[in-house]
Amino acid sequence: MMVRLAICAAFLGLAVPADAQEVAQGRGALLRGLDKVSGRTTDLELAVGEAQRYGRLEVRLGECRYPAGDPSSDAFAQLTVSDRSRNVTLFSGWMIASSPALSALDDARYDIWVISCQS
Repeated sequence: MMVRLAICAAFLGLAVPADAQEVAQGRGALLRGLDKVSGRTTDLELAVGEAQRYGRLEVRLGECRYPAGDPSSDAFAQLTVSDRSRNVTLFSGWMIASSPALSALDDARYDIWVISCQS
């Protein structure tokens, strides 16, 4: 299903040119996690609707969108990250591969960011 990049950007509060390109939905996403204590990175491959454990966290992918004309470029992923030990949601929203600090997980031990969508 094709949607306009402007819809994603408006949701995120970003300015988009009037000639915004269309985006496609991926079947999954490649995320990367960093354990700040050990310095070890881990790649997480999730299908849409799937959840995966990363340390004490549970990461769930709602959807992943990318520019239709260039699947290897920027990705937008809707994620929910919960702390299983405290039963609390730490992050719920959209992360953007090209701007991970714009909407980031705030956790003392772990960082998670989007690498790409998988079509």
